[in-house]
Amino acid sequence: MTLDEIILNRRSIRKFKNSPVPRELLQQCAQAARLAPSACNSQPCKYVVIDDKKLKEDFCNTVFTGVYATCRDMALKAPAIVAVCAKAGGSITTRMGQMVSGTKYYLVDQGIAAEHFVLKAQDLGLGSCWVGWFNPKKAKKFLKLPFDVKCEILLLIGYPDEAPAPRPRKPLEDILSYNKY
Repeated sequence: MTLDEIILNRRSIRKFKNSPVPRELLQQCAQAARLAPSACNSQPCKYVVIDDKKLKEDFCNTVFTGVYATCRDMALKAPAIVAVCAKAGGSITTRMGQMVSGTKYYLVDQGIAAEHFVLKAQDLGLGSCWVGWFNPKKAKKFLKLPFDVKCEILLLIGYPDEAPAPRPRKPLEDILSYNKY
């Protein structure tokens, strides 16, 4: 499959087959994410795979409560959940850049790395869904993350049990301009 085909065919999968994902495939996805660029090459990300059924159930019952409960059933049915974690501070250069620009570069780095992860998953025949609707404080406590590490993204990974249609996209001329907005 070409990169264009991978990008064109990738969809958010919310229904998964009840088949475990081999760890070798998850490692290939993490390898792709590891190669993602990051601000000042800080490489702030770490990926915590939750594929043990009981642990995944405990995790979901912890982070998908209250207003976040709408995502719990979907997450429970995913064979693997990947917590995309990142050091919020980064290197001294990154921290200085954040102070000057007001941009939280670790969030940008998490996004780039997570996209590498899901594109590789698509390439391997896996489905994925980004989840941002969970309680990050409870996830941090559950995963026993260090004080300077945050989890802002969860990736549900598994073999797709649905084939969602393409979502409408704006025409290229609406999103692309040259030399001025």
